[in-house]
Amino acid sequence: DFLGPTKFFSEIAERTIEPGVATGLAWTQSGGEILFIESTRMPGNGKLTLTGQLGDVMKESAQAAMSYVRAKAKVLGISLKDFSKYDYHIHVPAGAIPKDGPSAGVTMAISLISLFKNVSTKSRVAMTGEITLRGRVLPVGGIKEKVLAAKRAGITTIILPKRNEKDLVDVPEKAKEKMSFRFVEKVDQMLSIVFGNKNQKKNAQ
Repeated sequence: DFLGPTKFFSEIAERTIEPGVATGLAWTQSGGEILFIESTRMPGNGKLTLTGQLGDVMKESAQAAMSYVRAKAKVLGISLKDFSKYDYHIHVPAGAIPKDGPSAGVTMAISLISLFKNVSTKSRVAMTGEITLRGRVLPVGGIKEKVLAAKRAGITTIILPKRNEKDLVDVPEKAKEKMSFRFVEKVDQMLSIVFGNKNQKKNAQ
């Protein structure tokens, strides 16, 4: 049941300790799941590679996330030179499972910001939401299933699109106990929640 043991939390803590990893929430035919988005970079000229059996909509979300981060680089404290000096790679495990849909957009953006700023995300925070080029966070489906998956995994803070706030009525009250829900309309509202005081650190050299 949804109050099962938090057996996944040690894995989440281990995987999010490195910059470039963010924890998302996905909906599948079998229910909600935790989704790790990994970003890395290597010397190159700005090419973006996407792997993990991603469908067209998810690939477009990744492109939108990168374009948003690039457009907001100055505000985020990221050097524009980084976009031309390196190639970037976004991977969504598990690679054998096909994935699609727009709801990982904000997680991809946070993963990239984490990489650029060389700051890890908080391990007990997970998120879902579609992203626009201007950084707006749009509503997505499967909120009940995603919240239950987060509960099972030991997540204590969930970031949701503001327009999904009404969907929490479908989530059992017991599942919402000891969980904090943060509703956002823009990606920049997520930064202090995901990074805390670490958001002030300088970007990686």
